[in-house]
Amino acid sequence: MRAIQYTAFGTRPQLVDVERPRPGPGEVLLRITASGLCHSDEFVMAMPQDGYPYPMPMTLGHEPAGVVEELGEGASGVTVGDAVIVYGCWGCGVCAMCADGSENLCLTGMLSPGLGVNGAMAEFMVVDTPRHLVPIGDLDPVRAASLTDAALTPYQAIKSVLPRIVGGTTTVVIGAGGLGHVAIQLLRALTPTRVVALDIGEDKLAFARENGAHEAFTSEPAAADKVKQLTGGRGADVVLDFVGMDVTGELAVACGGVASAVVVVGAGLGGAKIGLTSAPYNMTVSTSLWGRRKELIELVEMARRGQVQIHTTTYPITEGEQAYEDVHAGRIVGRAVVVP
Repeated sequence: MRAIQYTAFGTRPQLVDVERPRPGPGEVLLRITASGLCHSDEFVMAMPQDGYPYPMPMTLGHEPAGVVEELGEGASGVTVGDAVIVYGCWGCGVCAMCADGSENLCLTGMLSPGLGVNGAMAEFMVVDTPRHLVPIGDLDPVRAASLTDAALTPYQAIKSVLPRIVGGTTTVVIGAGGLGHVAIQLLRALTPTRVVALDIGEDKLAFARENGAHEAFTSEPAAADKVKQLTGGRGADVVLDFVGMDVTGELAVACGGVASAVVVVGAGLGGAKIGLTSAPYNMTVSTSLWGRRKELIELVEMARRGQVQIHTTTYPITEGEQAYEDVHAGRIVGRAVVVP
């Protein structure tokens, strides 16, 4: 079968022919119908060789949609032909975090398709257990695939600060791309907050407005002054940083007000730095990693009701290499999705 793999350090993803996998006991074989691309793949391919934690080569893709093709011995709970998406946080299932439903925070180390085991940038993929499958019924798999990360990640981040985002509040979204444009939709659907988007380029600012942002400014130091002006000098109540670089972390802190919350979501190898005299008093800063399977089920229902819609650009698997180049170059508005 065809697959897009990371094959060697310092190289870009390659389209290769590999053997079709077979499901082992308790496992499920999916015929992939759509697979979303993510900047986390770029993060993995930028890791140094020393201490690299994943196998090589490795099929990429951690936003899978597919149809159940075959059940391994003893696997149950789904049937051949079911349309599903894959919850990507594969925890041990035993530790305290997994017992609480937070496999994304597994204490023994989470694996994921495309981030530790072969992923969904292929015609077929093995899922470790039916527990990690979420039925989608007649939802378009191209739109549903990226619910697994591009929607689930901002959904958990927003839920972590939801009690703060009441009437009269302001929330800043830094980075209105694959995750950020979904965050804007979720904020509009879940809260009465005023949403301010920060990004670079008028096309991305227009995209943010199309997805529900009340205001959209260029992501630069002066944006913090504009947020302060909008809020009568107080600053934002919540800032969500979907970039995660030092420069955006600094901007996030500058946008926030007294007793505000900053949530760093992006994996840009940086973050927000605060101190008693260098940030607004009582500001809290947290990170947020992916989300819970129950939250993915909630998102599927929201998508079914039209409350969240992921903007996608599709590629056949034969153009998967180009898809990764377009993501790397920042040419994608929303989410790129490979359709085998």
